[in-house]
Amino acid sequence: MRPTSEAAVAEMIARADGPLSIRGGGTRGFDALGTLLETGGLSGIPLYDPGSLTLVAQAGTPLAEIEAALEAEGQRLAFEPMDHRGLLGSTGVPTIGGVIAANISGPRRIQAGAARDFLLGVRFVDGLGRVVKNGGRVMKNVTGYDLVKLMAGSHGTLGVLTEVSLKVLPKPEAAACVRVKGLGDADAVTAMARALGSPFDVTGAAHMPAGMDGNPVTMIRIEGFEGSVAYRAGKLQAMFGGQDVTVESDSEQVAAGWHRVRDVEAMHGSGGDVWRVSVKPSDAPAFVDALRQRGAVKRVLYDWGGGLIWVETEPGDDIRPSGFKGHATLIRASADTRQRLARFHPEPAPVAALTRGVRQKFDPRGILNPGLMS
Repeated sequence: MRPTSEAAVAEMIARADGPLSIRGGGTRGFDALGTLLETGGLSGIPLYDPGSLTLVAQAGTPLAEIEAALEAEGQRLAFEPMDHRGLLGSTGVPTIGGVIAANISGPRRIQAGAARDFLLGVRFVDGLGRVVKNGGRVMKNVTGYDLVKLMAGSHGTLGVLTEVSLKVLPKPEAAACVRVKGLGDADAVTAMARALGSPFDVTGAAHMPAGMDGNPVTMIRIEGFEGSVAYRAGKLQAMFGGQDVTVESDSEQVAAGWHRVRDVEAMHGSGGDVWRVSVKPSDAPAFVDALRQRGAVKRVLYDWGGGLIWVETEPGDDIRPSGFKGHATLIRASADTRQRLARFHPEPAPVAALTRGVRQKFDPRGILNPGLMS
């Protein structure tokens, strides 16, 4: 089913007599369970006001269309959503509804915030076919329950997004990337913590144990007015004096380097499972080292100053140990492994009970992406 209006979405859900698999652009490769309901027919930008930094888009609007509209006005989405197609070997077109439903947030999250932090309002259809509106088109919106934040990251299990309202930001004048070469994982996390704790407004901090030349590289990004960027880049370079440090100030080269981080390009086209792991940054090196001692690790990428780790492992290996203090999501794996291992990290019993209660309220029949997040 591919509805072209919110009313059609509501009718289809109300009449559904079995599970529905909700899909946006089809780029993230979820296994379909039941009848497929695609939101790609809900496309368009009914409102874009550059002066108020506000954009309203239907959920199936291609992300590229939104980014092109913003680029024409010198603006951008601050949360830097990744493109999963290279990592997953998938096709399709990323949509803004899919980005919000999964709360997809890239390297800039450590400075700007997540996708949910720029979500002003939503329209969606719940599991009974009722149209729900929450939020608005301004940041100061405190009326009623904050369903806006609830929908971000719900992966279509609470309702089918039909429209989103977003705050956007001006595109910076310049960008630079300070690269520190040769650091081990623990030293790299320490270096990123120093940069993030500095007054120099870092907008990206990542570490590749094996960069494009095969050697370790730690990347620190800064953005803003040209003079300010040059000053802060010099200060950061001096901060890491004694190390092998270079500064890339060509904006296109900087953007290309961070696209590689954002889209986890080091793991494109390889055969291992890929996990997305969130931990306390100071715990990240020890966690990866423990995996290496097991012989499980093929490739690693640290983002968010070490708070986000992308890990490629041998197929079929569950990296979530007992007592693990973090959150690990299986992003890429074979069909057999996806059947055997839960995609999302198991919730503690009290949290799981709350989750079931919320889903019961929004989808009492349990037909929206059933089993996806359990």
